[in-house]
Amino acid sequence: MAQDRDSARDAEFSVWMTARQPALLRTAYLLTGDHHGAEDLVQNTLAKVYLSWHKVRDQQAIDGYARRILVNENNSMWRRAWKKRETVSSVVPDWLPSHDRYDEGRGSALWTLVQTLPKKQRAAVVLRYYEQLSEAETADVLGCSVGTVKSQTSRALATLRSQADDHGLTRADHLGEEER
Repeated sequence: MAQDRDSARDAEFSVWMTARQPALLRTAYLLTGDHHGAEDLVQNTLAKVYLSWHKVRDQQAIDGYARRILVNENNSMWRRAWKKRETVSSVVPDWLPSHDRYDEGRGSALWTLVQTLPKKQRAAVVLRYYEQLSEAETADVLGCSVGTVKSQTSRALATLRSQADDHGLTRADHLGEEER
C-alpha cells in the first residue's frame, strides 16, 4: 500500500518535472548567467521539490513553490564562499544554444545585458518579464513586498535603458517602456 503511494508520487513528480524542467532551466540560466550553474541550480531545486512533493496540497501552487526554491537556491549559491564569482561578459559563449533551451530567441543581447544587473534586480526582471509573473507573484517568490519588486524592477529597467545604446539595443527591444 505504501509502495503504491510512493510509486504514484514518483510518477506524478516525473510528469511534472518533465514538463517544467526546460522552463526552470531557462530561468536558472537567466538568473546565473552560467550553463553549468543553471543545471546545478535546477538539480538542487528539483531535489528539494521532490522531497516536499508529498506535502503539496495544491498542485497549481507547485510552480510558484519551485520558482521560490530556484531563487532561494540561487541566492544561497551567491553566499557560499567556495562559489566562484561570475564573470560578466558582453559575448555570449559558443556553447549557448541561443534559440534552444536557454534563450528561445528572446533577445540574447538583452539577456546578456541583464546579467550585469545586481542579483536582486536580475531576479525581479527575470520573474516579471521572462516568467511574466505579476508584481504580487514576484514578491511572493522573492519573499519581499510588492513595493520592493517595483523599486528593484524600476532600477533595473533604468540601468538597462541607460546601457542599451552602448550595446546597440533600442527601446523596442523589450526594455519595459510599456510598464512606465
